[in-house]
Amino acid sequence: MPEGPSVRKFHHLVSPFVGQQVVKTGGSSKKLPPATLQSLWFQDAQVHGKKLFLQFDPDEEMALPGSNPLAELVGEGKLEKEAMGPEPTLGPSTQEPSAGSQCVELVSGDSSGQRGHSPAAGAQRWLEIRFGLFGSIWVNNFSRAKKANKRGDWSDPVPRLVLYFGGGDFLAFYNCQMSWSPPPMVEPTCDILSEKFHRGQALEALGQAQPVCYTLLDQRYFSGLGNIIKNEALYRARIHPLSLGSLLSSSHLETLVDQVVKFSTDWLQGKFQGKGWHKQIYQKEQCPAGHQVMKEALGPTGGFQRLTWWCPECQPRLPQEEPQKLQNS
Repeated sequence: MPEGPSVRKFHHLVSPFVGQQVVKTGGSSKKLPPATLQSLWFQDAQVHGKKLFLQFDPDEEMALPGSNPLAELVGEGKLEKEAMGPEPTLGPSTQEPSAGSQCVELVSGDSSGQRGHSPAAGAQRWLEIRFGLFGSIWVNNFSRAKKANKRGDWSDPVPRLVLYFGGGDFLAFYNCQMSWSPPPMVEPTCDILSEKFHRGQALEALGQAQPVCYTLLDQRYFSGLGNIIKNEALYRARIHPLSLGSLLSSSHLETLVDQVVKFSTDWLQGKFQGKGWHKQIYQKEQCPAGHQVMKEALGPTGGFQRLTWWCPECQPRLPQEEPQKLQNS
């Protein structure tokens, strides 16, 4: 699924439509019929980690739109009309909650906590959007087939939802799951692209006695971090993915958090500048130093296994039997 930087750009693509009324709808969604959005006013857009939330109301009167915490990165850069985030994955990037979690996603509003096809009468209409592997949003255009499908034809992708606004403008949402939800209330201290990202909290989580590549994908501590960021940050920090966090020095952990934030921010900034992102290890056969790269599906026993690339030369595995030496390194 698209990672934090991609969803941040999706947010920026839809934000100019805040304050407009949906005049017509379309799309293939069956679970959430597009017609339920007919004539609603698009009131607000928020992004939290890998999820996009859109607020709709039957009345024109609006609440203040949510702010973009990375507005300073956007500047006056020209946006592309299409934002696609094809990020290969073997499964969801979240991990099952465990005891002692520090950062919990909170949701308020409907006391029942239920989500479904349509909002209750008079309730705030927040649409939660979770993008799939090739999830994307197109503005005033539709996605076109780039190659033949398995049946050999060139059928264009079918959008899950299309929202038409006045003047003929429209948004097309592809490969995503949608449901009505209570108003989103998520702690920004978990979000790797938030100004309020809590480094101390992240460092404490990484210091657990488990492989750091598992912890990095835990959305309770690193919301918005996916498999690409995981691989690139570990390589840049020169840390083996299976290194136990409890055996790494504080300087190693600090460097890893630095690389997570830097790579994520650079990736997002590149999107707004129309530049491709530079990967050093992800899906590579050789690292920048020319060493052979290893690839293996790694994950907790009974949990999600994610393809992981690393260089055994640049990211040597530290011996677990020498914790004292490692702590003093």
